[in-house]
Amino acid sequence: MTTAVETGIDLADLAFWRRPPHERERDFARLRALPHPVFFPERRVPLLRSGAGFHALVRHADVVEASRNAKVFSSEPAVTNPEPPGWVKHVFGDSMVNLDDPRHARLRRIVSRAFSPKMLARLDSGIAEAAARIVDDVAAQGPRDFVAQVAARLPITVICDMMGIPGDIRAKVHAHVDASTAYTGVRMSLARTAAMAGRNMAALFALQRLVIRLGRAREREPGDDLVSALVTANVDGERLTPRELGSFFTLLLVAGNETARNTMAHGLKLLTDNPGERERLAGDFEGHIGGFIEETVRYVSPIMQFRRTVTEPYELRGVRLSPGDKVVLFYGSANRDEEVFPDAGRFDITRKPNPHVGFGGPGPHFCLGANLARQEIKIMYRELFTRLPGIRTVGDPDLLLSNFDNSVRSQDFTF
Repeated sequence: MTTAVETGIDLADLAFWRRPPHERERDFARLRALPHPVFFPERRVPLLRSGAGFHALVRHADVVEASRNAKVFSSEPAVTNPEPPGWVKHVFGDSMVNLDDPRHARLRRIVSRAFSPKMLARLDSGIAEAAARIVDDVAAQGPRDFVAQVAARLPITVICDMMGIPGDIRAKVHAHVDASTAYTGVRMSLARTAAMAGRNMAALFALQRLVIRLGRAREREPGDDLVSALVTANVDGERLTPRELGSFFTLLLVAGNETARNTMAHGLKLLTDNPGERERLAGDFEGHIGGFIEETVRYVSPIMQFRRTVTEPYELRGVRLSPGDKVVLFYGSANRDEEVFPDAGRFDITRKPNPHVGFGGPGPHFCLGANLARQEIKIMYRELFTRLPGIRTVGDPDLLLSNFDNSVRSQDFTF
């Protein structure tokens, strides 16, 4: 079988993720063309539970197979790559994304009330009002940074509204979210690893403490918000513990916020670079906004990868996997698989079918907040195209150096 050394590619090295996206995609295409998944060794990094390495799943079919088979491809002990040390879960609790059934199913059942069609319909007017305020501010202040002025504002506003976060602490929440996503998750020097991991953990801990205090207050005096709903028993007598509430809040803020934020930011750049697609969307917004959202999620893959741990002997495309082996699902590569997406490098908002895995592959861990993200993006872009029809990016985005989060740090724009 082909080794990582023979490919000349190292997906576990920070140097790979420093390269421009088109160069990385060229290497992923080479990996997809190989007959078997390639194993990439990892160097042990202090503060992280890294070591042996992982098999890279880069084809769409392989990612889908592993996603559907959660019994064999476990989310425990963690889905990030490399894995955090074991003490992290003792401090922060188990995040739903890092659990398997039945614990995962129980938490998902409780928090799914936040994403029911009825709840999302109730949010519609609030999202529209928030989008209108954002465009009001952009029009008054002038265009500077699309991320700071638009893309980063709406998702956090919506999540804080849902959770009932008081207005006077929302700026603090925003700062903690930014700090918690700055950690790249790829190997680097000991000093930088320690510093970034420390800031990341401190931010997550602050977010958890904030919502746990709010949850205790809502237990005493429930309100009409999601925190109240989650800490009071449902019809089956189930509710979140304080630690579970804290873990859910950080997951919602980091995963839910980042997916919508980065899809919005990348989307404007893609429309600017593809004027034909922009004209198509502007000519029939309601008819094409759904296709635009799905194609943007496919094209940019806001979350680029998740790790799984093998629980029993299994063979995947000629590779024999043993219990304890690690595989990494590279969603960005799967979303460019030419066997599934003809002319995969072309941005096409009319692409059908579009079975992307940008919200995770099919299975129990498919993104619970996918419809909320779609709703936010649709409403925000409707407001932008209605009131600022000439909006477009200027220059290239400043991208976060990460192997996990395809995040836009800033993007100049004009209208």
